[in-house]
Amino acid sequence: MLFASLMFALMGVFAKLLSQTMPSLEVVFFRNVFGVFLVAATLLKRPMTHPGGKPWLLFFRGLMGFLALLAFFYNIAHIPLGDAMTYSKTSPIFTAFFAWLFLREKMGLPGWAALLLGFAGIVLIAKPSGLSLDKTAWLGIFSGVGAALAYTAVRELKRYYDTRAIVLSFMGIGTLGPLFLMALSPYVDSPELDMLFGQFVMPSGKTWIYVVVMGLFATLAQVYMTKAYGVTQAGIVGAVSYSNILFSILLGLLIGDPFPDLSTWLGIALIVVAGITVARNK
Repeated sequence: MLFASLMFALMGVFAKLLSQTMPSLEVVFFRNVFGVFLVAATLLKRPMTHPGGKPWLLFFRGLMGFLALLAFFYNIAHIPLGDAMTYSKTSPIFTAFFAWLFLREKMGLPGWAALLLGFAGIVLIAKPSGLSLDKTAWLGIFSGVGAALAYTAVRELKRYYDTRAIVLSFMGIGTLGPLFLMALSPYVDSPELDMLFGQFVMPSGKTWIYVVVMGLFATLAQVYMTKAYGVTQAGIVGAVSYSNILFSILLGLLIGDPFPDLSTWLGIALIVVAGITVARNK
């Protein structure tokens, strides 16, 4: 999981570099298209067999995963990498809440305490002006909430679908969605919705290298994260996964991000404590 966390952070670095020359929507497209081909290749060797029966929930999982990833990549392009990664790591806290709300799983006192700590951490990182938050703060919160809704759907979908079908629902929508939105972009003039629209920019030269390397790091991260969850307790792996934030801060500094201030460090600490508390109580 430590290695997977480093790979996720490196993926973020190259996503940030790509965002300098192409819209976040296109970066999401390239992030997912690699995965579609890799999963599709496994289907040739071993076709899927599952009962199915929940197509709308499968679509919902894919849509929420795509939108959460889009919000995450938009933030990578516009705020320090460590901040963007910290927002996304609130998803386990929200997952616990949605599992309580929709799946009737128990939260318990530690779970509710973790939820409160997580919200306090978000406030410290977002630094709201009065009662208002800026766009990146709202998108950061959504990157955690959207991912949590997707993970909650996965818990139910595992009873009906092959894991690869669930992954494809995310990567398939994450590939087709950007293509659809980029096709609409020439007809939409709304700067406020720049996270949803952007015209395709053909990569060239070293940009292609960045695309390939980002896809490679993303794939390695997924593979080793899956291996980690397969060999030990989920709580231990979940706790180690928060090293992703530290890796992201350090790598972010190397590409020009500012050093986090005291408020941000306190916010990160609260979110990490909240996430580990939730992980240990699974």
